[in-house]
Amino acid sequence: MSGVAGTVDLHAHSTASDGSAAPGAAVELAHQAGVAAFALTDHDTMAGIPAAHEMAQRLGLRFIPGVELSVHQDATEVHLLGLHIADVPGMEQALTTFRDGRRARARTMVERLVAVGAPIDFDAVLAAAAGGAIGRPHVAKALVAAGHVRDHREAFDKYLAAGRPAYVDKARLEIAEGIALIHRYGGLAIIAHPGPDGRRERVEPLVGLGLDGLEVRHPSHSSEDVKRILALVEHFGLVPSGGSDWHGAMMGPRTLGAMQVPMAWLERQDARLVARRAAA
Repeated sequence: MSGVAGTVDLHAHSTASDGSAAPGAAVELAHQAGVAAFALTDHDTMAGIPAAHEMAQRLGLRFIPGVELSVHQDATEVHLLGLHIADVPGMEQALTTFRDGRRARARTMVERLVAVGAPIDFDAVLAAAAGGAIGRPHVAKALVAAGHVRDHREAFDKYLAAGRPAYVDKARLEIAEGIALIHRYGGLAIIAHPGPDGRRERVEPLVGLGLDGLEVRHPSHSSEDVKRILALVEHFGLVPSGGSDWHGAMMGPRTLGAMQVPMAWLERQDARLVARRAAA
């Protein structure tokens, strides 16, 4: 697992949400991978930021506090990265409501699984989450442990995917609210892995809402996606970003540093932050 000197990784997860490494260990692995800067972007929580920041300071690695929010643009769920969050405690307090919603959602899933003959214990879901933000992967892990399915894929296909018996919608946060929330706590709002949906007709309305950037390099993006999304960044005067969307992989395209995101992109984000804060 190795990055390229002078590159950065601005999208990664720890056990504070659904990653497999503790926040401090994630930073250590990023340092070993050779990246010059690293962002921790757990789902709907900043609980891992203090430990990650402390480790980064110890190692001399530049650290960017971040978060990944699930928001809605019309009927479509979109993932929104908040990078360079300045007020971490403030953002964490604001996200408490969403985490409470995740817990209630998971409890309803457990109730539905009991009703369809695949009972699991809610405490097993909490144990799988290990104190992090609770999501469907933790329910899937409990289903596997209980012997109801062979693996996570079967758990989703049989019970947890949209339209399946135990699926429960998330509480909705509209994309305008997500962008405003990120700005309120000093960060930049960047659409995560837009992929095939990264097109002018979907991006243009968000520019007027204050969107700051688009994730250009991501393991799910084709070379055509990268070219098209980068063209949108330049056309609308946004900033580019990128990262591995790391959850713990030690091999393949989702390893830390694998996207080889250039330091110049982080410098463009820094410049936008300066401009935004000067205008505030």
